[in-house]
Amino acid sequence: MFRWLPCVVIFGLTADYSSADISVGSSSGGAPLPRVVVPTSGRSMAPVRPVSPAKRILYPWKTHIRTTVFWIGEKPTQNNPTPNHMSSWDQKWAKNYGGYDDPNPSNRIANHTTGEFRPKRFVPRLNPFYIALPYNDVLDHRRHKPEASRVIPWFKSMRPEPGESVCKGRWVQIYRNNRSCYAQWEDCGPWRTDDWQYVFGSNKQPRTKQNGGAGIDISPSVRDYLGMKSGEKVHWRFVEAGQVPYGPWKKYGRTPVARGQSGDDIEVQRRYLEYLRQLRDEEFNKRSVRDIQSR
Repeated sequence: MFRWLPCVVIFGLTADYSSADISVGSSSGGAPLPRVVVPTSGRSMAPVRPVSPAKRILYPWKTHIRTTVFWIGEKPTQNNPTPNHMSSWDQKWAKNYGGYDDPNPSNRIANHTTGEFRPKRFVPRLNPFYIALPYNDVLDHRRHKPEASRVIPWFKSMRPEPGESVCKGRWVQIYRNNRSCYAQWEDCGPWRTDDWQYVFGSNKQPRTKQNGGAGIDISPSVRDYLGMKSGEKVHWRFVEAGQVPYGPWKKYGRTPVARGQSGDDIEVQRRYLEYLRQLRDEEFNKRSVRDIQSR
């Protein structure tokens, strides 16, 4: 049976989202694991209420997971029989995004200095840092799957309406070669939509055998940020929205403005809150995942 361990929040100084203080940990395969969690700010794209900061938890890593690259607007192929102009939760995914998320590197911007990771032809209206995992929590727009409320650790705290996904928009941290990237769960796959034992449970690897047993689909922006190719392996885990630092994964996407507030007021508040949140990062970043989980 699996456990979800409590997170310890520690106050410190500033952090660098692109290459945070990372030391070598250990894993079953001997590859390094990140010794940090970069917390801080964020606006969730999730369709339902976020978890209270007082209830933040530290989710376990899924290690050495094979990836495949997918993209919005992708046409069906032998290795990907499902077209991606729509997602499991968005019937107009490509339209809402703003167009075809061309994976060809020559047609993309990938710049760590400016933080631009997107297609050249247009500015996306949704977050270009997105992923897919092999589980869907809803059967249709009226019903959740029977096991959803039992196996999804944040389900009850979100109190969704019937058929309202608590998975769409969920943040994940992806780690490879001493670099962490953050992305949002926006589709289901690869191949399966029922593998909750892997996504939320104690299974270390996915059930699917296709594409070398791939367990996570990553977008071209995630691929470019981490400097990797389809088929390579990563470590990943869920994170709360409040643990996601500002970075390229927060440059694009819709930001609702609260009633009675102007855009200028919102921007001033955002910068000030970002400053305050950055003040608590450094010491937290120096603590290893293993040390936090052993508490």
